[in-house]
Amino acid sequence: MTIRTLLHGGQVFDGSGAPSAAADVVVADGQIVEVGPGLDGDVVVDVTGATVLPGLFDCHVHVTVSGVDVMQRLTRPFSYQFYAAAENLRATLAAGITTARDAGGADLGIQQALADGLIAGPRLLLSVNIIGQTGGHTDGWFPSGLELPLSVPHPGRPAALADGPDELRRVVRSLLRAGADVIKICTTGGVLSPRDDPRHTQFGPDELDVVVAEAAAAGRGVMAHAQGAAGIKNALRAGVRSIEHGIYLDDEAIDLLLEREAWLVPTLVAPRAVLAAASAGAQLPPAVVSKAAEVSAVHLESVRRAAAAGVRIAMGTDSGVGPHGQNLDELPLMQECGMTPEQVLVASTAEAARLCGLQDRTGRLEPGLAADLLVVDGDAREFDGFRDRIRQVWQAGRPVVGGPKAA
Repeated sequence: MTIRTLLHGGQVFDGSGAPSAAADVVVADGQIVEVGPGLDGDVVVDVTGATVLPGLFDCHVHVTVSGVDVMQRLTRPFSYQFYAAAENLRATLAAGITTARDAGGADLGIQQALADGLIAGPRLLLSVNIIGQTGGHTDGWFPSGLELPLSVPHPGRPAALADGPDELRRVVRSLLRAGADVIKICTTGGVLSPRDDPRHTQFGPDELDVVVAEAAAAGRGVMAHAQGAAGIKNALRAGVRSIEHGIYLDDEAIDLLLEREAWLVPTLVAPRAVLAAASAGAQLPPAVVSKAAEVSAVHLESVRRAAAAGVRIAMGTDSGVGPHGQNLDELPLMQECGMTPEQVLVASTAEAARLCGLQDRTGRLEPGLAADLLVVDGDAREFDGFRDRIRQVWQAGRPVVGGPKAA
C-alpha cells in the first residue's frame, strides 16, 4: 500500500522562480505526487511557519579536501581523506544540499557508498580528477623539487596532468573509465597554485577541442576552471558547459556565455575562505594569500555584470577550500551581486539541476520528480541565519535531517 505523506501548513517555493505561496506538498514512494492547496495524505507533517522548497544544489565542491593548509595535507595519511569525506558529506547534507557536483577528488567508491547508504550525504556527481597542464594550476611542482598535487592519484583517481591533444585524449578517456559524470579542465591559472596567474591562459584551442569532443562522445559535458578572460573565452568557444569562478569576465566573455547558453558557477565565497584560513594561521604560500585578496572585489563586479546581462548562474562554493557545511554563505554573496532572492534560490535549485542534467529528476517541486525537500523556518528568501533555520531535509521522500513532526 502506498503511503501519502502530506507536508501541510507552510509556504511553498517550487523552484520555478514564482513567489512563495501557501500550499501543501504530497510525497509517496520517494517522489512528489501533488503540490497545491487543500491536499490530503495518510501521514500529515506540520510545517506551519516554514517554507518548503526543493533541496539545494552545490555545483562545485571537493569532498575529499578539508582546507588549504599545506602542512595538514603533507602530514595526514593518504586514507584520511576518505574518512574526512564522509564527515564533509554529512555536513553538506545538513546544510540542505541534496545534490552536489564534486569538482575533483571524489572517486567512484565514494559515490557508490552514498548510493548504497553506507554514508550520508547528497547525491554526488563526479569529475574524479582535474585536468591540468605542466606548470599549470594543478601541477604540484615546487621549486624545491617536491610535488604536492591538489589530489594525489590512486587507482580510482587517475593522474590528470597532460600536454597536447593525444595526451589529453588519453586522460579524458581514463577519467571516463573511472566514472566521471563530468570532465573538469583548467583553462587558466588559479589562486591556490602559487606559481601561476589567474589571468594567464592554459591549454590551447586544439587541446580544448579534443577534451570537449571526447567528453561529448561519452555523453558528458565539460566544466572549466577559468578565471582570466582569455581562458574563459577559449573554454566557451570550445563548447564547455560551465565556467567555474569567472573572476575576470569582460564584455566579450559575457556575450559568449549568453550565446553558448553556458552557465557561470561563481564560487564567490572561495577567495574569502582562503583569506579566513590564512588569518586563522593556515600555512599557505604568500603568493596564494596575495592573489586571494586581489581577486575578491574584482570577482563580485564580474558576477554582478554577468547577472545583470542575464547569464545563466548556478550555485557553487568550492567547499573544501573553505569548511564544508557552510555552503549557504554563498547565497547572500550572490544577492550582493544584484540577484534577487528568488533568482538566488532558482540558481540553487532548478537552474543548477539543468546544468547538471538532472532537471527531469530533481530541482523543482513538481509531480514526478524526486522528493528532495528542504523545510526552512520563516521566509526562505531571507538568507541571514538560513543555515540555523533549517528544520528538515528530505531525500527521495525520506527525512534525513530533523525528523518531521506528524500532526
